[in-house]
Amino acid sequence: MKNVYSIFTGEAVIIELTGKKIINGYLIEVGSEVVIVYNGDDYIYISSSHIKNMSIVSKESIGINEPSTSPQLEQEDQLSLRKILTTAKGVFLEIYTMGNQPIHGYITGIMNNYFAFYSPVYKTMYISLQHLKWLVPYSTNLSPYRLAKENLPVNPSSSITLARSFEVQLEKLCGYLVVLNLGVNEELIGKIERVEDNIIEMITAKGESLYLNMQHVQTVHLP
Repeated sequence: MKNVYSIFTGEAVIIELTGKKIINGYLIEVGSEVVIVYNGDDYIYISSSHIKNMSIVSKESIGINEPSTSPQLEQEDQLSLRKILTTAKGVFLEIYTMGNQPIHGYITGIMNNYFAFYSPVYKTMYISLQHLKWLVPYSTNLSPYRLAKENLPVNPSSSITLARSFEVQLEKLCGYLVVLNLGVNEELIGKIERVEDNIIEMITAKGESLYLNMQHVQTVHLP
C-alpha cells in the first residue's frame, strides 16, 4: 500500500474515508500507517487503515493552492502513527474518531493501543488507536476555544492511572459512570459493571444490563 500511494506524492487527490468522509488536497507524504494531505488550510494526518479509496485528479479541479510551508509534525524517518502521536504530544489538535464530530485538545499519554487526550469539553479521554481516523495540528498558536492556559493543564489530574492496553484501562473503570463514543446514543452512557473477553457489561440509567463489544468502543471519558 505504501509504495502505491507514495508514487502520487505531490499530486492532487480525493480520498474517501470510512464513515463517508471525503478529503481533497495535495498528497504531501506517505508512510506505512499515515498519509499527510494538505487541504489548503491545514495538514491532515490520516490513518491509512481508514482510507477506502484514493483518486488522482487535476490540480485545477480541487481549487487549492499548493502548500508553501512544511508539515508541522515533521518526521526524520518513516512515518508511523505512533511517531506522529509522540511528536504531537502537547500540541493543540483537532482529532476525528467518528462521523463529523471533532474533538479538540491535546495528547497527554500514549500507550500500546490507545492514548490519553485532554479536551476542555470532555476532560480526560481514552481513545482507541484503532478508531483514530485523522488528526489536524492547529495552524496557529491559539488554544482551543481561546481558553487561558490555566484551563489547559500540562498534566491533568486524574485518580485513574494509565494501563498499558485499552482493554485493561476499561477494566480499571469498573464501577465508574462513563460515556462511550461521546454519548451519541443514550445506551452508551452508564456504569461499567465488568469487562470480560472483550465484552463490557454496562448498567444503563434504568438499571438494565447492556453488553457491548469492546472493538466498537472509540472513546471513553468520565462525565
